[in-house]
Amino acid sequence: MSKAAGIGQFEQVVLAAIVGLAEQAYGVTIHRAVGEFSEPRSVSLGAVYATLDRLEDKGLIASWLSDPTPERGGRSRRYYCLEPAGISALHESVLMAKRICDRIEGVWGETIWNARPA
Repeated sequence: MSKAAGIGQFEQVVLAAIVGLAEQAYGVTIHRAVGEFSEPRSVSLGAVYATLDRLEDKGLIASWLSDPTPERGGRSRRYYCLEPAGISALHESVLMAKRICDRIEGVWGETIWNARPA
């Protein structure tokens, strides 16, 4: 397994949110998408921004500032996209999650996913 695969579950969710949002991936929209993935648990905006900073430090995502907009009082938005290493890390983590699901289904059967946890 490559070194790029070493991301945590929350990092995986943030990367998936960025992929799904494409050109609309900025802090607030990423937070909203992460919240949808994480339901019923709530996720703080601060946790998302801290994870975005960490992913950028790891070289998995890149960010840039938009031009200032009047609806934001002349402030810019910071947009995010996956770097090649981020694509690789997300791909590796998704494959691992699929292997885990396949193994569990092989042991418990596919119907287990329809049951609610106790």
